[in-house]
Amino acid sequence: MRACALAALTGVSLLCAGAALPVLAQEAGPPARAYVSNERSSTVTVVDLASGKAVAQWPVGKRPRGIAMTREGKYLLVCAGADNTVELRDPQTGALIANLPSGADPEQFFPSYDGTLLFAANEDDGAVTAIDLATRKVAWQLPVGKEPEGIAQSPDGKWLLVTSEEDNTVSWIDLASRTVRTAMETDTRPRHIEFTADGAQVWIAAEVGGVVQIADPATQAVTGTISFAPPGVPAYKVMPCGIRFTPDGKTAVVALGRADAIAVVDVASATVRGYVKVGGRPWHLAILPGGTRALVANGASNDLSVVDLTTLKVTATIPAGDGPWGVALGG
Repeated sequence: MRACALAALTGVSLLCAGAALPVLAQEAGPPARAYVSNERSSTVTVVDLASGKAVAQWPVGKRPRGIAMTREGKYLLVCAGADNTVELRDPQTGALIANLPSGADPEQFFPSYDGTLLFAANEDDGAVTAIDLATRKVAWQLPVGKEPEGIAQSPDGKWLLVTSEEDNTVSWIDLASRTVRTAMETDTRPRHIEFTADGAQVWIAAEVGGVVQIADPATQAVTGTISFAPPGVPAYKVMPCGIRFTPDGKTAVVALGRADAIAVVDVASATVRGYVKVGGRPWHLAILPGGTRALVANGASNDLSVVDLTTLKVTATIPAGDGPWGVALGG
């Protein structure tokens, strides 16, 4: 039955309990794997998207959270926050290749668009560290607000944005001069940043504020706010975190934390199209190829929810490690 559930994720046609699962041709092709960081068990769960199987559970450094592929797809990057390092790993075998100097307690990071640097938010240091991926040394470090977490580079490469959970601000760093140009105020406890692909907007998840705020990079000011009200969920449990956009840029998917749900949002109108109840406390997610499915990491229920973004239904649940936090696609 586990293979049957995974087939719903990948579009592999299997006969399960007498019913044939449909082949999802639009989901075919790369990436081949999903990598899930498990914060409490210090492992990475590897899901093979072609065969429909969870193929490995790799031990990694302590308290892994941020997880991503390098831009060229050669390496898997894992933030091992309690070890004060970013691990560079072989995405095929899980073998540790190098520990990158990352500053204290890296939580989230962002590989630069040109592939040369890795920007890491250092929660304990109140800083951002830029790591040279060729030399595997620190290129530079810059103070930002207290308890930085969310971090993202603008698509034009000019700006690096870093949230401050304690100061309730977003630092706009001019990468040419390596200076903070603006400390933009946000709602309470901003935790994640996501630019639209065209760079026209940046979406900021304010966890305790219970909202996503939209900012204009041209003015570096908040221009809109999206509120959430999942059916039957008290407002205090709505705690937005991870945000991802579909490849066509028309839809945003927002993990709502203790609400045990995700919100599916129309980007053009900034209105919620619907909610999907998933596992316990979803943190982050990935959009699968084709843009019709999301893979959501549920930190409290120790599993992944596969969500059909067209029907707004969970089509499969996949066991993971203890405390799934982030999802990266690659391999």
